Amino acid sequence: MSTSEKFVQPSIPRFDGHYDHWSMMMENFLRSKEMWSLVDEGISGPVIGTTTTSEAQRKTVEEAKLKDMKVKNFLFQAIDREILETILDKGTSKAIWNSMKQKYQGSTKVKRAQLQALRRVFELLTMKGGEKVDNFLGRTLVVVNKMKSNGETMEQSTVVSKILRSLLNKYNYVVCSIEESNDLITLSIDELHGSLLVHEQRMQGNQWEEHVLKVAHEDRPNRVRGQSVFRG
Repeated sequence: MSTSEKFVQPSIPRFDGHYDHWSMMMENFLRSKEMWSLVDEGISGPVIGTTTTSEAQRKTVEEAKLKDMKVKNFLFQAIDREILETILDKGTSKAIWNSMKQKYQGSTKVKRAQLQALRRVFELLTMKGGEKVDNFLGRTLVVVNKMKSNGETMEQSTVVSKILRSLLNKYNYVVCSIEESNDLITLSIDELHGSLLVHEQRMQGNQWEEHVLKVAHEDRPNRVRGQSVFRG
């Protein structure tokens, strides 16, 4: 085998808890080795005592068993030790495969249902009236992280776009400013968070100034009336 052929040899897929994805990758790997039939069909042995039993058939079975040991070795390399300890009593690669399927395919279905629910929550997520930027982004990222833990692959730009379109109306001019001055494909969540905090603090400062001016304006006529009465 040439160096280039060795280089393109597929690596053994590691089981990461997402059974559907792993089983698909592992099946493809074993098919590339022409070993999938051992997992799919198992080892077919000769029927002892029949006229069809022959030395050639016994040899074929022994070769299949040896090949099955290689498949088991691939599976052992793909599965963490903690999981292996629960399936060491399985004698063939087919038995190991079926055990993994029974254990983890159900949990994958649960994760898929949870992911669908989280996607719905993510789509409906909006900033509440009076809510701070820190709190809203915190709520958003909690949902995003739960989605990722259930197998979702989410680009940072997707989260950035979701945050921008879910802010309160008073942030509309801020959103326009951010969109005009940044590439949303490369803008990180941390950078967006920082920009929103700056604008939030600026708005709070403006509101405080307006409040002070309003109080001063309302208080001024009272002082004037008080002075005129005193002078009278």
